[in-house]
Amino acid sequence: MIALTLAEIATAVNGRLIPGEDGSGPETVISGESQTDSREVSPGHVFFARRGEETDGHRFAARAVDAGASLLVVEREVDGRVAQIVVADSTDALGSLATEVVRRVRAAGGLTIVGITGSNGKTTTKNLVAAMAERTGPTVASAKSFNNEVGGPVTMLRVTPDTQTLVAEMGASGEGEIARLTAMAPPHIGVVLTVGLAHAGEFGGIETTFRTKSEMVRDLSEDAIAVLNRDDPRVAQMAELTRAQVLWFGLGESADVRATDVEASASGTRFTIHSGGESLPVRFRVLGEHHVMNALAAAAVGRALGIPLAEVVATLESATLAAPGRMEVLGGRDGVTVINDAYNASPDSMSAALRTLAQIRKPDGRSVAVLGAMSELGEYSIEEHRRVGLQAVRLGISEIVVVGPEARQLHISAINEGSWDGESTFFPSQDEAFDYLIESLRADDTVLVKSSNAAGLQRLGDRLGEAFA
Repeated sequence: MIALTLAEIATAVNGRLIPGEDGSGPETVISGESQTDSREVSPGHVFFARRGEETDGHRFAARAVDAGASLLVVEREVDGRVAQIVVADSTDALGSLATEVVRRVRAAGGLTIVGITGSNGKTTTKNLVAAMAERTGPTVASAKSFNNEVGGPVTMLRVTPDTQTLVAEMGASGEGEIARLTAMAPPHIGVVLTVGLAHAGEFGGIETTFRTKSEMVRDLSEDAIAVLNRDDPRVAQMAELTRAQVLWFGLGESADVRATDVEASASGTRFTIHSGGESLPVRFRVLGEHHVMNALAAAAVGRALGIPLAEVVATLESATLAAPGRMEVLGGRDGVTVINDAYNASPDSMSAALRTLAQIRKPDGRSVAVLGAMSELGEYSIEEHRRVGLQAVRLGISEIVVVGPEARQLHISAINEGSWDGESTFFPSQDEAFDYLIESLRADDTVLVKSSNAAGLQRLGDRLGEAFA
């Protein structure tokens, strides 16, 4: 964070400053990172004590001080050896401080903000964009999937006077949340990847999802750039909603940054990228043909940042993993390949992962899909799980292993569609599925483990990877 006095921070968050027993007062300067988890606090950090549904951060204020926190932002006064600022709402205060810090750094000049949203691919694209931006200078990017009302401002507060690019995921679980994030850090470049059924249950339907995902482009200024997916009809509609210049990415000829000659394999995807009259081959080692669209989005941002196409390609070719838990290749013993893609799942990403599994299966081995539930689909849940079961069978997946009662509809659908006995097996728990797979997997099998994070199959994927390491 940039250096601010306690008085300046108190003004920014509209709070009441209580000097600390350590002698800290209004003129004391703070420049450490901000945290909402006391376990992440290090010396000099600011701890925001938030009240959640399951716990209250005020209970851990003393732990944060013990860990070295130099300032507490609280909703009620606590016993503290360091200064504290009492505010009406700690989450709002976090956002207000982020807004002020970003405003100051922008006013000093030199900071470019890239905002990324969409139903799928945000984290992968963010990682690729951050790698590109690093070529131009110091870059701050969201850690993990920090893209909500807490993770967003925590990321923004990491900018310093030297930061040249801020790359921020902007996610939402309801209308207005992306608009709130873009107000904190107005993007110079706004990226919209897809509008799909991920979180549709939370949003209340696909049209609400569209309105929510379009909040970023609606708020872009005339001198900003909207990087939009030409191949997604709903994203393409957003060109009519923005004042910004539009930069298209996609597979079709009308895209400004596009790919041709796409060839997927177990080692990644090869394609030719076209931009600004140039064409170059790309060996993209991130597994899954669907990640080509994320690569194109990142490439479009790179071009908007003024990075030559050759450097864009070099950045893409240096990437080996979309993100931990996303199409992560494990195993290897006896030729068994485990693809752990259980960090998140939506109908679109589930479909893409199954297509990848079918494409990369070894000639002498089987394709085995270990599937768990897709979360937050609301009224679409039964139909979408049924559709995934149908697709897995129609793609010729050798065996389907369904884990968890929430995914049972997928199992039933696969059984009904299947043409032979044993195509799909159901297990209520991960341990039962693990025991079965350890006994049943054969040499040269390719195994996909795919579910939403809430289903918890990432651990199962890791266990299988270790077992066949």
